[in-house]
Amino acid sequence: MSKNIFCKKFKEDLPSLSIPPMPGQKGAELMETISQKAWDQWRSHQTTLINEKHLDMSDSESRKWLSDQMDKFFNNEDYEKPSGFKALD
Repeated sequence: MSKNIFCKKFKEDLPSLSIPPMPGQKGAELMETISQKAWDQWRSHQTTLINEKHLDMSDSESRKWLSDQMDKFFNNEDYEKPSGFKALD
């Protein structure tokens, strides 16, 4: 049974992640601040970015860029959008 946490992405109480999405301090931080809903949306967006930007995830610069985008996404900052992206009105 998952507990609820206050999700910093959606600014509401939502079901938490069941396990840390990555090892270490970053994974622990995400467990405490990001909902499962936010993580699922990030995973979909991350896949789009990797494919569209042709990122090589064995390259440390690509991993760092993607990590920076993840932080911006969860903090509701201006993060990279797919080409041709238009927000719904």
